[in-house]
Amino acid sequence: MGDSAAIMKLEEELTRRLARLQEQGLYRTLREVGSAQGPRLTLGNRTVLNFGSNDYLGLAGDPRVREAAAEAARHWGAGSGASRLVCGNLEPHVRLESALAEFKKTEAALTFSSGYTTAVGTLCALAGKDDIVILDKRAHACLVDGARLSGARLRVFAHNDLEDLEHILKWAADVRARRVQAGTAPPVILIVTESVFSMDGDTAPLRKIAGLKDAYDAWLLVDEAHATGLLGPAGAGLAAELDAHARIEVLMGTLGKALGSAGGFICGSRTLIDYLVNRARSFIFSTAPVPAAAAAAAAALELVRGPEGEELRLRLKQRVSQFQAALGRPNLEIPTAIVPLVLGPAEEAMRAAAELLEAGIYVPAIRYPAVARGAARLRITLSAAHSAEDVGQLAAAIRRLQLQPARDGS
Repeated sequence: MGDSAAIMKLEEELTRRLARLQEQGLYRTLREVGSAQGPRLTLGNRTVLNFGSNDYLGLAGDPRVREAAAEAARHWGAGSGASRLVCGNLEPHVRLESALAEFKKTEAALTFSSGYTTAVGTLCALAGKDDIVILDKRAHACLVDGARLSGARLRVFAHNDLEDLEHILKWAADVRARRVQAGTAPPVILIVTESVFSMDGDTAPLRKIAGLKDAYDAWLLVDEAHATGLLGPAGAGLAAELDAHARIEVLMGTLGKALGSAGGFICGSRTLIDYLVNRARSFIFSTAPVPAAAAAAAAALELVRGPEGEELRLRLKQRVSQFQAALGRPNLEIPTAIVPLVLGPAEEAMRAAAELLEAGIYVPAIRYPAVARGAARLRITLSAAHSAEDVGQLAAAIRRLQLQPARDGS
């Protein structure tokens, strides 16, 4: 039958592609986890130390956060029933957005079902085919995909390289001047960066980037996914720590890392949020996030902003400093929870991860396309939930395996 022949061709082609991934050391499989997130995971019939989670403050398993989620499910149901613009705009969503806006000191906030849909929806709403998006080379894939899908002219500046950024901004300003001279609409110029970079753990010079943004009349979108809850006053993020938040048009973040829940958000002016409600397709055409996730994030946010949040951030900072000292790494001006050990070839990263797992320690091997080819690494993430003994065990295993950490992998 024709249908069967077509299916066979599909199977043959996909088998060929999978074999190619295996040859390149890029084949991936799903690993079933038999426990809740925490400093230890159950993998198969083993319990191992977990240094792969983004649950930086250990709030995903906090009893108060879990109870908030359970109570929301009991009261509001398991699902939201529809998109926010239809009848899915539930009270937990509204309360969470009000709390996020207050947290980030902006007029308003909008939540999405994931960080990925936040980036794609926002970038595609703000920029189009006649506009220019300028992206840091190491920005997360969701930001890259959002920029590409927007149809805007995409330019990439070398990682945290202000001279390269300004060079591109001068080019963009010339494009705008020519458009104005020709009597056509000037392009939006949008700079996009992370505040804490997800694969390297380093930070962006946000104040200087904001200065260039102002000088060239551009907009700035900053993804605070790996800084929210961890840096700045009350954990408000790197932009707040550097006193740059008021100069950033679009503040993005996620609820699935330090806040221990799921989803993404944008904070900014009331006008920006109203515009996204009307134009961000990933918001408009998605069922609203489950009420349990919104309630859990709100409960975590309350903890993060209070005295307990300060204690958790201090504990995390101590664990990071302990690990850096154990490996002989220099103290960073702004320490983050992400510590990459760049090993180069994908096979080396996979081998090291397997050896650590054999020793009872789970650390993910990160390979292309999450990082550049030849920059495969172990991405170690520390949590306030880890004990000093946990971190000591990890450091001892790394020394025993003679893994050489490197800060810059490309």
